[in-house]
Amino acid sequence: MSFARILARVSSLTAPPPPHVEPEPFESPSLPAPRWIAWVIALVPVFPPLYLAAFWTLPSLRGSSRSARNALLLCAALQIAAALFTPRPLESLALAALRLLFFAAMIAAGLYLKESRHLRPLVWGYASVFAVAWGYEFLTHGTSRLLEARLSHPFYYTVSLGLIAVTTLWLLVSWKGAAPWWRLGLGAAALVTLVATGSRGPFLALAVGAAAAVLVGNLRYLRALGVTVLIVVAALGLVPGLRQFALVERFANGTLSGRDQVWQGALQAFGDSPIGGQGPYQIGPYIKFLYDDQCVVTAALADVGMTCPTWLEPYRGVWLTAHNVFLHSLAETGVLGTLGLLVLLVFAARAVWRTRDGLLVSIFFGYLGISLVDVVTVGPSPHFAELFWLVVGMAFARTAPTPSPRTAVNAPAATP
Repeated sequence: MSFARILARVSSLTAPPPPHVEPEPFESPSLPAPRWIAWVIALVPVFPPLYLAAFWTLPSLRGSSRSARNALLLCAALQIAAALFTPRPLESLALAALRLLFFAAMIAAGLYLKESRHLRPLVWGYASVFAVAWGYEFLTHGTSRLLEARLSHPFYYTVSLGLIAVTTLWLLVSWKGAAPWWRLGLGAAALVTLVATGSRGPFLALAVGAAAAVLVGNLRYLRALGVTVLIVVAALGLVPGLRQFALVERFANGTLSGRDQVWQGALQAFGDSPIGGQGPYQIGPYIKFLYDDQCVVTAALADVGMTCPTWLEPYRGVWLTAHNVFLHSLAETGVLGTLGLLVLLVFAARAVWRTRDGLLVSIFFGYLGISLVDVVTVGPSPHFAELFWLVVGMAFARTAPTPSPRTAVNAPAATP
């Protein structure tokens, strides 16, 4: 061995060890979701009970951050505590626990899916909903009601149809790289359906959701909203006599359509039990403006003479809402439950905003916007509340801390 090599060997043995460097954190790649999940998501608008598959993902709640879990636990604790102060505490406890478990499953599904692109299959289910709505309209009424009556669907209410159209537009705008020919076609169908429903709430959701997406840097939503407004304004100005139709007049009508009476009933329910409210799904008798009407499953089925079956009649108040998410919460869960809901919503809003994901931002804030006049965040529902809380779960997953790789102990150093 030469003298130079011996000297190098001695120097390497006596040299101080290199400083310890912490490994850089890395983002664990999300595993692709099984193919059957895409089919379930696509079919949920057609058969909403399929969203019960979310219970399969409940273990995913462990993947949320500690602060997210704390917000969920605080909300759950206040909701359970509120049930103890209702007129029927045992019944309210059971219903509150079931509802909390239900929404925990939806949040877990969002944590499992992680990325908003997994929501894209919804557009195919929505396309079939549009086809059924227009087919039902032409089969039952022909063309006699066009522009005079609101578009109906055997299962969905007109407001729900409008919200489906708005959600479709958000999905299409966020879908980068898709073929323009079918996006334009489905977008046109969604826009026509939105106008045909004559519902003002979905337009509020569209404006609020698009504005929120633009504020986080997604200018695509600003262009889409601008094109939508231009088309509507051009149609009103160029089509002769269009503004005289009853359907079009609804959009210029500033009346509350009875919501003021519904809000008064909700305030009365809250006033009778301010700490815990009346309990989940138990405010129906207070909303007399809606409760005193004949029990119907949907307005479309009522038009053809189909009303509630006899066994469903006693439960007709279960699905009635206060047409304002905060009044609804006060009426059902009082001050305690509403405080828990506000904590969770504020935390969720922060998480969604931090994602900068235009689709998540538009759905979350758009649904909150329409919930000022129609409650779409409380379920079970025809999948709107479920989608809202699934979006919250996706935001929790995107903002959760990422794991760091473990360094091997006594691993041999790599030679240059």
